[in-house]
Amino acid sequence: MKHLILGTAGHIDHGKTSLVRALTGIDTDRLPEEKKRGITIELGFAHLELPGGVRFGIVDVPGHERFVRTMVAGVGGMDMVMLVIAADEGVMPQTREHLEICQLLGVKKGLVALTKSDMVDPDWLDLVAEEIRDYLAGSFLEEAPVVPVSSRTGAGIGELKDELARLAGTVAEKKSEGAFRLPVDRVFTVTGFGTVVTGTLLAGEIRVGDEVEILPSGRFARVRGVQTHGKKDEAAGAGQRVAVNLQGVEHTEVVRGDIVVPRDVYRTTRAVDARLDYLPSSPKELRHRATLRLHSATYEVPAQVILLDRDVLAPGESAFVQLRLRHPVLLLPGDPFVLRSYSPQMTVGGGRVLDPMPPRRRRRSDEALALLSALGDHAETDTVRLLVAGSLLSGIPLDEIAVRSGLTAKKAEAALAPLLSAGEVVQMVREPRLFLSAAAFASLKEALLAQVEGYLRDNPLKEGIGKEELKTRLPKRSDARYFTPLLISLEKEAKIMVDRELVKLPGRKGKPTVDQADLQSRIEAALVRGGTEPPTLKELCDSLRCAEKVLVEHLNILARDGRAVRVKGDVFYAPAPVAALKEQLVACLREKKEITPPEFRELTGLSRKFMIPLLEYFDQEKVTIRVGDKRVLRKG
Repeated sequence: MKHLILGTAGHIDHGKTSLVRALTGIDTDRLPEEKKRGITIELGFAHLELPGGVRFGIVDVPGHERFVRTMVAGVGGMDMVMLVIAADEGVMPQTREHLEICQLLGVKKGLVALTKSDMVDPDWLDLVAEEIRDYLAGSFLEEAPVVPVSSRTGAGIGELKDELARLAGTVAEKKSEGAFRLPVDRVFTVTGFGTVVTGTLLAGEIRVGDEVEILPSGRFARVRGVQTHGKKDEAAGAGQRVAVNLQGVEHTEVVRGDIVVPRDVYRTTRAVDARLDYLPSSPKELRHRATLRLHSATYEVPAQVILLDRDVLAPGESAFVQLRLRHPVLLLPGDPFVLRSYSPQMTVGGGRVLDPMPPRRRRRSDEALALLSALGDHAETDTVRLLVAGSLLSGIPLDEIAVRSGLTAKKAEAALAPLLSAGEVVQMVREPRLFLSAAAFASLKEALLAQVEGYLRDNPLKEGIGKEELKTRLPKRSDARYFTPLLISLEKEAKIMVDRELVKLPGRKGKPTVDQADLQSRIEAALVRGGTEPPTLKELCDSLRCAEKVLVEHLNILARDGRAVRVKGDVFYAPAPVAALKEQLVACLREKKEITPPEFRELTGLSRKFMIPLLEYFDQEKVTIRVGDKRVLRKG
């Protein structure tokens, strides 16, 4: 069975509801006030099954200008429209506005039902039909059939059904792949069951037992039951009118304009980039930062219009815009929208979402306009390239590429493949997959190298900069997870050397100033004078009149250059005494085979303060090996 949504459109009192009743036998005016006043106030719903395996879910919309916002809520999921025009009145104001709304929201197929045909003579009927065809020239209904009908007598109803069946063959069903989206157009309670929401399923498939999220509130619920066309089902697919019984949420916690989606799949947004078509019928030009009402699916939200490439948009013109929304809503790439003014209340434009998660754009930015052009043209590789480039130093994850481009994750990966192969894009993190443009990668490497060079320029005695210190110097807009791949790349290019926890510049050694070289000579002399019991750090600081931090820095340099020996963290020797002690120890062990600490003290005459650090140093240098309390000579 092919499932399509057929919507009505047209001026008040042109017979939309009567026509739906004649087609289906269902009265879509269910409210007492609608019965009393004889006009449609709320959306009405019916269904129609035609030969050939077509089942229509019919959405009957109100025609009064005061209820245009309700009408827009009903258009969102339409596959076809039945534009209803009364033969005795012809094209009227809401005929025009409803047609504009359908066009802006992307309805592509439909027909015209020329109602009340029994109330005019045949010549007048032909004249009105010709006038309607002239009016529809240039619109998506330009070639649409115009079918005279009478809901009162039944004349033309058969022909109308035939045309609907023929048109249905030219319309593709909505795809049931991907996650479902159900914009809520009605909420009510059923005794013994609880909260029920209805809507047109825009995508995917919803099933009994599904865990769902209601956006934008973020409330969670579970699907207790599903109905299509008044019958219980286990599931419903895209393109069907569906009623869903929700468990775990009160009916007061859901409103028209909410959207039911799978749990933890979608994110709402407060801004979208879009292509805006400003209607020729708009009464005045649209200025930068104007606030209008955005309608999409079943919701309405105030939106500030940021014109990205100009200050004013004239009627009949189109432009790229960023719409900043007062409340968060769910919008995806390709979603259509309508914009209506506050005063006078009228439809002034609309378009389609290009980027649902944009950054704050710099106006008149060539890069931003190029990205939006690519998004609009659906050039997948170009779109992905520009999205990655636009993420600058921050990079962009695969799921964000998919959301912002409107591609499935699989298609986003396919579009990335040639960019990765050509080196235009670099994968920085494996899971979650994060990407940078080659230009941003090169920029980050330059920034990191500059930090190494700057640090060593400011600290001429240092061999290098610690990894952790360098990581903190990554640009704030970047990601700490990029640090390792950046280091690896710089090392491959021989621009740095990584020595354990130290990042160095190849071939560089710290060069002391004249004063620093003099201090190093005096430290070296003091160690030589100390012999086998060298001065402590404090004694050196006092005698040389320098800070301990400076002293240790120079001692480490002397140790690196072989001009001193670091025996322990704070014990430094001149090389000659250590060599002499080592020779003395080795000779003793060759004769006696083992030595205890007291015997080593007796051998060398050293105090415990130096004896133990030296024994541990010789262990560390693999001269000796400790066995219990004794040392023996290490073999080999």
